[in-house]
Parts: sequence; structure tokens; C-alpha cells
Amino acid sequence: MLIDVHSHLNGYDLLNQGALEAALAEIEYHHIFTISNSMDLPSYRRNLEIAGMCRLVLPVFGVHPWYAPDYAGRLSELREAVGQSPMIGEIGLDHYFIEDRAAYEAQEKVFEYFLRAAVEQDKIVILHTKGAERETLALLNRHHVRRVIVHWYSGSLKILRELEARGAYFSVGVEALYSANIQDIVKAIPPDRLLTETDNPGGPKEFLGRPGSPVLIKDVVRKLAEIRKTSEDAVLHVVRANLLMLMRGDPRLSDAARLIRAEDEALSA
Repeated sequence: MLIDVHSHLNGYDLLNQGALEAALAEIEYHHIFTISNSMDLPSYRRNLEIAGMCRLVLPVFGVHPWYAPDYAGRLSELREAVGQSPMIGEIGLDHYFIEDRAAYEAQEKVFEYFLRAAVEQDKIVILHTKGAERETLALLNRHHVRRVIVHWYSGSLKILRELEARGAYFSVGVEALYSANIQDIVKAIPPDRLLTETDNPGGPKEFLGRPGSPVLIKDVVRKLAEIRKTSEDAVLHVVRANLLMLMRGDPRLSDAARLIRAEDEALSA
């Protein structure tokens, strides 16, 4: 079974009519377990609806750092969604795409709200760290978050090793097909910390010239196998095992874990 731990399926609503239906059909046909991250409350509500259309979609709630200023003064409005969501994502800091330093205080305030909730509820967090890798690490250490997925890491190998030392996992996507820096990062990620993602539909557009589709995850797996000098099946096995390890013992994720195992057994039969 293929694993995409970071997508934004609600984003297909912004494309041509039928784009979402086509994406969900592709997810089903290619057996892609897909975690659909949210960027705010409306996107989470839509992801919940989308999950009702496809058994392989897990919707999770977070507030993206780009939208943190909209929620910094409204944190109480997030409580219900945080409690409902089986994981927390996409959350974090962005000091690269957001150059206005006046927004950083709001980013940190919202990020810390989610980190505290993750500790209290013992939930996996899925992180955006662009240009703020050191600051992200410091906040993770301050709050002692137990289970972390770092999405599309592009920082230094030194900080990667520090994140690794505190137990972080890393999801790799389409940039690995094009970037020497990301390829070096792929080589540095330990096998037991590797995950795969697409960041569909918007994330791949810079590299493809068009929105990404779910089957793009196959290209990611193929490239990771090439970089790590192993087989595609070996990458698939490692990624599935890593996600199941992260999910282990979490009652909110027991159904998702059973689904992944059942799909694997059916595909292997």
C-alpha cells in the first residue's frame, strides 16, 4: 500500500470541476492511504466531508503558519476541532515565505497552542518548518512533544540530526526528484524515520507546472529507491512500517492502522 502523509485534498475544490472526484478515484485505484492536512477551520470541515467520500482518507486539523495571524486572537474557537482530530496538522512556523517579522509572534502563539494540545492529548503533529527549523526545534524541546512528522524538511543536516535525536520522522515529496539538497537530506534520513508525501495539489505545481495528482506518490517512491540504492518495494515496506509504528497504541488511529494492514494483506494475497 502507498502512503501519503501530507496532502490537502480540499485544495482540489479550487481546480476544475471533477478534480476532486478524479483524485479520490485515483487514491482508491492505486490504494493510497492519504492524510489530508488542514490549514484552517474551513479546510478541516471540508476535509471531514471528503473523508466521508473515500475510506482511504484521514482528515486532520491544524492551522498553517500562513493563517496563524487570523487565529492568534481566537484560539478558543479551535478547541473542538483539536479534540476531534486524530492527529494535528499542518502546524508550525514559516520564516521563509513569510518575510513580515510582525507575523512571527502570531505564528509562535498558535504553534504553541497546538503543541500544548498535542502533549495533553498525546497526538502526532505534522509540522511546517520552512526557514524556522532552529526555532521549531527549540519549541519542540520546550514542550516535549512525543510524536512528530516534519513535512518537506529543507533545512540543515545539523538540525535534521537534532530533530532525529528527539524522535522526529520526515516526509519527503516531489522536490526529491529535482533538488540536490533534498536528495542529500533523503540520504541522511534514517530508514526508520522515513515517510512519503505529495503536498497535493498545490505543493508540486512549482516543479510540475501543474497541480499534483495522488499517483505522484509513485514517482516519489521510485526516486527514493534510486537515491537510497534500494528497491521500491523496500521503500514501501519501510514507510508503511514507520507510519504504523507512529500509530501504535493510539486508539484514535486504530481503525486507520487496521485499514493499512488489511489493504496490505489483500494486495499481497
